[in-house]
Amino acid sequence: MSLLALFFSCGNFTYRYHSTLLKMKNAAFLGTHGWPLERAYSPALRDSIIKKVRLAKVIIEPERWQEQRDVLGQTELLFSSWGMPKLDAAFLAAAPKLEAIFYAAGGIKGFATPQSYERGIVICSAWQANAIPVAEYSLATILLSLKRFWHATRSDIYAFHEQYRDVPGAYQSTVGLLSLGAIGCATAKLLALHEVRLIAHDPYSNPTLAAELGIELVSLEELFARSDVVSIHTPWLPETEGLVKGHLVRSMKTWATLINTSRGAVINEPELCAALAERPDLTAVLDVTFPEPPAQDSPLRSLPNVIRTPHIAGSMGGEIARMGQWMVEEMERYLAGQPLRYAISKEMMERMA
Repeated sequence: MSLLALFFSCGNFTYRYHSTLLKMKNAAFLGTHGWPLERAYSPALRDSIIKKVRLAKVIIEPERWQEQRDVLGQTELLFSSWGMPKLDAAFLAAAPKLEAIFYAAGGIKGFATPQSYERGIVICSAWQANAIPVAEYSLATILLSLKRFWHATRSDIYAFHEQYRDVPGAYQSTVGLLSLGAIGCATAKLLALHEVRLIAHDPYSNPTLAAELGIELVSLEELFARSDVVSIHTPWLPETEGLVKGHLVRSMKTWATLINTSRGAVINEPELCAALAERPDLTAVLDVTFPEPPAQDSPLRSLPNVIRTPHIAGSMGGEIARMGQWMVEEMERYLAGQPLRYAISKEMMERMA
């Protein structure tokens, strides 16, 4: 190749390279330095992001975004996780170019607004990735409950064998799921491997999907009366607040277990406590409460048949990295003009936790 041809060839490459850079979207991370951003977006993931977008060198901080308007004002794509600020009028005015948010966490009600949807901002969330560890926690807790593990830990070994000869175990016992959203369905799929009978209550469920999952749809009252274990997966909505009342808990089978990995407010906790005090054979395993943690004088702290875990069912540790991975893959689909898998519409948001 002649020097002149080499010159034009290199020049053409340089032109194409700079044209590619000019077409790249401006992106930024928004969140508190360190956890959870570093968990969600590893150095390897950040390298893959840099290949696709022009990434700001500074992280926009939730408490200081007004001081970082120069960066926010140029940002078209935001990568975030827990701690995302409200998309109110002031924030949206400071981010006139914002097109899409990739949120490596679950529910978006804490920050999404009607104004953000009116602006046409695409909001993608890793809510389905976050459903995986919740379903796994639920599976483990359900299986232990079917063995009456919680009672066994409080009993003398010989007394346990005398009193609990009718432990249901997992074979042909009945597990009730309250709501069949992403987590409820994921839990049902995991339980399908264990030969339990599945029943569920969800007024918005798809009967065809329920049938495919081997689930019998029942009334709320029947769910509690028939189940050896009831696992709550319903979102906290105005119509679900206080949905689980004392009479439902009292109607449960002898030695049954109630599990809540959803939101504490869907249970009427004073009525739950009263029912558990009257029915020491029942057990409540609560990963969430309302408020969270419970008030110091709450019976949830002292009742022997209440097992509390500190909101650990959702993504933790390495599980957070899965959410970041899914959001980077979603960003790649967005840039390629492909259908998005995890975009949340306004209508979807209103039915989610």
